[in-house]
Amino acid sequence: MDIPRIFTISESAHRIHNPFTPEKLATLGAALRLEPGTRVLDLGSGSGEMLCTWARDYGISGAGIDMSQLFTEQAKRRADALGVADRVAFIHADAAGYVADEKVGVAACVGATWIGGGIVGTIELLAKSLCTGGIILIGEPYWLQVPPTEEIAKGCHAGSIADFLLLPELLASLDNLDYDVVEMVLANQDGWDRYEAAKWLTMRRWLETNPDDAFAKEVRAELTSAPRRYATYTRAYLGWGVFALMSR
Repeated sequence: MDIPRIFTISESAHRIHNPFTPEKLATLGAALRLEPGTRVLDLGSGSGEMLCTWARDYGISGAGIDMSQLFTEQAKRRADALGVADRVAFIHADAAGYVADEKVGVAACVGATWIGGGIVGTIELLAKSLCTGGIILIGEPYWLQVPPTEEIAKGCHAGSIADFLLLPELLASLDNLDYDVVEMVLANQDGWDRYEAAKWLTMRRWLETNPDDAFAKEVRAELTSAPRRYATYTRAYLGWGVFALMSR
């Protein structure tokens, strides 16, 4: 069980596997007014930066579930490095269908709503682990402007234009699910640049170290096309944000 290899290679040096900077992640934690002792469940926790830094800075505890063995191991090392391994745990498992044994104050899926088949299913899944009055966090892309063609949408790694909404439409869709949107923190251009461009040096270093690997041809193709594709499509058309929800 693991995520596609191109991600474990290209994002192996990332601490945050989305367009958030460390500053944005801290802003999100502060915006939620986290109380010490709050339990947080993070489905698709990646390398654990959100849980680890929030445990250090805000005194939360909790667990992260991720199907990448590499990222889970990195999350455990990060918890050790920040001295919070006694408060946060990381489990290598498929987050799809995962429900916490103990109810949590914050249930999050930040950038991996495919685990629930989309936003609706992921919110339903997270709600099963949430205590009354708790907060759901959803990280999701949205269109900055609607792409004029399906080709451009695919250049943004969308299956089609219909995969994402404009920000007002995304917020309206959450409202229609009978949830209040109580906070949002949006990625900025620098966050996108750092997330995407950092992959390129990682891939180049990997190719230099693994020239005879059977996967090298695919990594080379991705490195060759990624900078131009990002500058042409994603940078102009795609936004990303984390939205905090409370049930009515």
